[in-house]
Amino acid sequence: MPRARLPPPRGRRIPELGPGLAVVVLGLTSAITWGAGDFGGGLMSRRLPLFGVVMTTQLVGMVFALAMAVARGEPVPTGSDLGWSLAAGAFGVVGMTSLYRGLAVGRMGVVAPTTGVVGAVIPVAVGFAVEGVPRVATIAGIVLALVAVVLVTRAPGHGSDRPSGASWAFLAGTAIGGFNVSIGQLSGAGAFGPLVIIRLVQTLVLVVLVVAWRQPWRIHRTDVARLGVVGILDMAGNAAFIGAAQVGALAVASVLSSLYPVTTVLLAIALLHEHVSRSHVVGIILTVLAIALIAAGTATL
Repeated sequence: MPRARLPPPRGRRIPELGPGLAVVVLGLTSAITWGAGDFGGGLMSRRLPLFGVVMTTQLVGMVFALAMAVARGEPVPTGSDLGWSLAAGAFGVVGMTSLYRGLAVGRMGVVAPTTGVVGAVIPVAVGFAVEGVPRVATIAGIVLALVAVVLVTRAPGHGSDRPSGASWAFLAGTAIGGFNVSIGQLSGAGAFGPLVIIRLVQTLVLVVLVVAWRQPWRIHRTDVARLGVVGILDMAGNAAFIGAAQVGALAVASVLSSLYPVTTVLLAIALLHEHVSRSHVVGIILTVLAIALIAAGTATL
């Protein structure tokens, strides 16, 4: 699997991190920005049409990625990079719509952790098969991180007559895992060029779904700026994950980025004053331990 590093922006030279530290920093950056974007998008989706929120954030992300690709002088994706970008876009839109569908019809306490764990386990398995098994400390950190995701995203059910939503969660997690594996195959020629293709595919598919299902999508112009921030955060998370997968092990990058629900939960606790359960506290502690173990296991790689 390619391990070329992203070229620095034109102009000044940026000091390089070792690959072990770089994958940890970029993976955590992905988790933080993805989690913050999900928090903002979740709040906006409470009062705005879901498809309108998703399409707007995807369009903003595509424009931002295009601007960054031009500024960095990145080439237009061709060959295998184009193919993997198209695959990632298809996986991404299936994962996104399946996740939201599962959360709508099922129980969050089942859908959220199942999606997160399945989405992390698939690239971990692929990474182990292709790159080999990492050190014991890294494996221990990966296991703790997966447990932490389950604990932090646990929520009580909303009635025994509500379906679990497990089938949607497995579909969403499988598609998200496929997305992570796909963008982990990029050659390293650029990060934002492939993201333009990915976002274009996702936007086109969403437009087709809106037309076919006749879903509401209109967003008032006063909400576009807030959704723009969400779109940029989501795009930054994708770019950070691509960087992490290019400089380090796919398994490590995928697990660290899968900690994004921890960011979302922490923001909900801090800003919305949501109840802090024992599972939240234990999960957050395990998250810190997992990060430390993964960092220790990859520090000299």
